Amino acid sequence: MNTKQHSFLYRNGLTLFFLGLFIITLIAQILTGWKEHDQEILEKGGSKLSLSAYLHSGHFISATFENFQSEFLQMGMYVLLTVGLRQIGSAESKSLDEEEDVDREPIPGPNAPAPVNKGGIWLKLYNHSLSICFFLLFFVSWGLHLYGSWLDHNDQQILMHRPPDSVIKFLGDPTFWFETFQNWQSEFISIVSIVFLTIYLRQKGSPESKPVDAPHMETGK
Repeated sequence: MNTKQHSFLYRNGLTLFFLGLFIITLIAQILTGWKEHDQEILEKGGSKLSLSAYLHSGHFISATFENFQSEFLQMGMYVLLTVGLRQIGSAESKSLDEEEDVDREPIPGPNAPAPVNKGGIWLKLYNHSLSICFFLLFFVSWGLHLYGSWLDHNDQQILMHRPPDSVIKFLGDPTFWFETFQNWQSEFISIVSIVFLTIYLRQKGSPESKPVDAPHMETGK
């Protein structure tokens, strides 16, 4: 494949566009979350935080990784479950009966990724590297969400002149699980939406859609 005929921006436009949106919205989250948190602290008789202090606060850590962990869980489950589960007519499903390219055994070659040519344990890990990566990111993000929520909870305890709770005790608090489940359910319904709506709806030119003239019950792209 000759990539020299295309510019760097053209070759990486999708990643760069969403990375740019991520950075812009993260900065917006930081600034608005900082101001919102300061208002809450002042109302409870505390003192304002500097921006640097806010970035180390439970409020920021919890809010950020609360969203990260649900996204990584969604993608990890989606990647893994689409191996074996099907949805007739969906552009997001493999064919009901036919073998597809993603099911073929990897063949070593000069253009194959290094783990394919090495074989053995490296190939076994590489066979599942995408789902492994997403689930590792999920568990790390879940842990940081727990840590941030615990810090924020104890900050609130101190403002109300109450003793801080241990992380074990906090795990029994419904607040953390409410934050967790409200994000998980939104990710699961978004998967249902893309899987089901691609049966009947189209977007010309998108790899996430079937061709516009494809029959509704044609499964896969």
